[in-house]
Amino acid sequence: MADRVTVIGWDGSPLTRAATAALSAATLVAGAAHHLALNEVPPGAERIRLGSIDLAARRIAGHRGSAVVLADGDPGFFGVVRSLRAPEHGLEVEVVPAVSAVATAFARAGMPWEDAQTVVAHPRTLRRAVNVCRAHHKVAVLTSPGAGPAELALLLEGVHRTFVICEELGTAREQVTVVTSDAAADHVWRDPNVVIVIGGGPEQQAEGAWIAGRHPAYPRGVRGWALPADAYPGTEPKSGEGEAPGLRAAQLARLGPRTGDLLWDIGSGSGALAVEAARFGAAVLAVDSDPEACARTAAAARDFGVQLQVVEGRAPHVLERLPEPDVVRIGGGGVPVVTAVADRRPERIVTHASTRDEAEALGGALTENGYKVACSLLQSVELDTSAWSERERSVVFLLSALRSDLAP
Repeated sequence: MADRVTVIGWDGSPLTRAATAALSAATLVAGAAHHLALNEVPPGAERIRLGSIDLAARRIAGHRGSAVVLADGDPGFFGVVRSLRAPEHGLEVEVVPAVSAVATAFARAGMPWEDAQTVVAHPRTLRRAVNVCRAHHKVAVLTSPGAGPAELALLLEGVHRTFVICEELGTAREQVTVVTSDAAADHVWRDPNVVIVIGGGPEQQAEGAWIAGRHPAYPRGVRGWALPADAYPGTEPKSGEGEAPGLRAAQLARLGPRTGDLLWDIGSGSGALAVEAARFGAAVLAVDSDPEACARTAAAARDFGVQLQVVEGRAPHVLERLPEPDVVRIGGGGVPVVTAVADRRPERIVTHASTRDEAEALGGALTENGYKVACSLLQSVELDTSAWSERERSVVFLLSALRSDLAP
């Protein structure tokens, strides 16, 4: 094992005294081509061009002497430190950090960033990174070849955002460009780059903020979910079994929407479930054929300060042009809509039925399309606590479906 392993961050500025001392004593230096070209790299040191971190770690583990790994920005923030410290390599490292690429990008943009989400986009994780950009007003995207600004813009089609694209930060070729998301798709961008994605509403005020990544305040002082109908603007108190808070709570529990997911809410109605899913951090497409319902959903999103996209159209036809969902709530439409949704292969689907026959038909369609189905009969009774008498009763069948390849 190497006698000493030092990981040095580089942001284009002169190396610190500690970094220079570690590098001058190195007998092995690993890094990208532009790192290995630095004048401070000892001429006699063995040089490894970083491709696979695992391969480099094995070389370092077998080296006798002092090893240095050079990396851009802060190597402890989505960097090489985690890989080098993995149990299979057993390397203990010292870290000399530089300013992270994300911090530099926001500094170039002149923007605060404690309220920003940070995601890494690889071809395999690009869709989830895009969903975070759909759901949040400020996101820093650490890109990679095949998952850069153009690819982000293409998958955000129909969602207006502003891109601040920071190319080759810290080098003589550094360039910062501000474009709209639709224009970003028509350009070839240089690697490496960081994209700040902004939009979807006014910048949140961070007075009294104490946690990074998302504003901690509850909208209008509201805490909890499965809120009553009167919490949503324009919703009638008796708006149908599909809007019942108890049913909504059960549906959200079975869907489990989370950051990085895309949820379809088909038949969004008041927008209550769409808004509450967005409050969990998921990206949401709220679909309804009724223009008034679409307006109510958009108003509820504004009222609660969340980002979601409203799509006016009738299912199942409107679903053909929507991006792939992770989880779906179906508020109506029967077997044709259930079948169309199942064809898109989301992980989880929930819907409801008024009668046992309707529940059996919907469950059969889901089973035939490769889902493991569970059905519960939910009954809730609202009481008037002034007289402890029954005010309203709701009885509904809840169907939840899990894609068969994910079922235990």
